[in-house]
Amino acid sequence: MSAWLPTAPCTPQACVEASAAVRARAVPRAVLRLGAVLLLLLAGIALTPFGARIPPSLVRRWCRWIVRAAGVRVRITGTAAPTGGLLLVANHISWLDIPLLAAVRPARMLAKTEVRHWPVAGVLAARGKTLFIDRDRLRALPDTVARIAGALREGAAVAAFPEGSTWCGRAQGTFRRAVFQAALDAGVPVQPVRIGYRLGGGTTTAPAYVGEDTLLASLWRVATSRGLIAEVEVRAPIPPGGSPDRRALARAAQQPETAAPAWTHTVLVA
Repeated sequence: MSAWLPTAPCTPQACVEASAAVRARAVPRAVLRLGAVLLLLLAGIALTPFGARIPPSLVRRWCRWIVRAAGVRVRITGTAAPTGGLLLVANHISWLDIPLLAAVRPARMLAKTEVRHWPVAGVLAARGKTLFIDRDRLRALPDTVARIAGALREGAAVAAFPEGSTWCGRAQGTFRRAVFQAALDAGVPVQPVRIGYRLGGGTTTAPAYVGEDTLLASLWRVATSRGLIAEVEVRAPIPPGGSPDRRALARAAQQPETAAPAWTHTVLVA
């Protein structure tokens, strides 16, 4: 059991939609898509030394390009505050969630230490000032919360997936409270984001990366799919002092949206 969240019950066998037989002509397209994703990631690694000079708008476009290169259309509704300390929190379904959340606002990601060892993406995460957490060491939790709060006080955006594990998209976990303590300590707003995937007019679990699933299997499912749409709903921010404690703040961040976004409302389709 993780100190952040018990393992999600979602598994590829029980939750992930089985892909139809891949036609021979779909294989070259899938290979090209994965090649394009790899090239974009390598370009990101090459440009990390110039990170402070790269306009946030270009970073957001680059993140959308990664998702689009994988063959997924992107729809983002709402925007986040462009500057100032901000905790972005979202549900977690797929590896695609990471560039999608960064497309809302470039941020320091909060990720498990295992991500550091992922090929290509791990290098990019490390150079991108990702805040790594060891979910198996409970005693490290206060230090992690303090580091997140420090980054928020410095005016950075920090992006986190408080469920602590990926879920299939039809089922979801409960937001863990620890990361919200950092927002309370730093006195910054929390911006909830809702991510979902659609195919053929309905919700799909095809992009999910759950349980004992492999990253390669999830990548291949996405690359061989046709008509996948990623929908990102940026919800109204919860201002500092809007919730009395981290339990209430976590609950408020996960509640269904009841009000219009406080920031400019836009729809972007890539």
